[in-house]
Amino acid sequence: MLPQRMKQAITDNPKKLANLIDLVNLPSTLREFVGQSQISRLGCFMRVWSYIKTNNLQDPNNKNMVNCDEKLRSILLGKRQVELVELPALIKLHFPKEPK
Repeated sequence: MLPQRMKQAITDNPKKLANLIDLVNLPSTLREFVGQSQISRLGCFMRVWSYIKTNNLQDPNNKNMVNCDEKLRSILLGKRQVELVELPALIKLHFPKEPK
């Protein structure tokens, strides 16, 4: 069940959805983290989020911050702490932009 706003965004711009769900060959650092050679951007974000939740990496005092361990730091530009709103943009950096 998708929220109404998301359904509207998908119908207005289907290419945006395709960018999220298309399989992409991953660079070596992200490939080691995810454990696959191909994954979609959305799938990668879900794997990273699952890793954060499983390893209790959210800051207990501020749930909007993630305290990165070594493995997570390797894919998030070496940052020790990341805001949740930054996470999609940092993951997107690993996915090459397709030529038009």
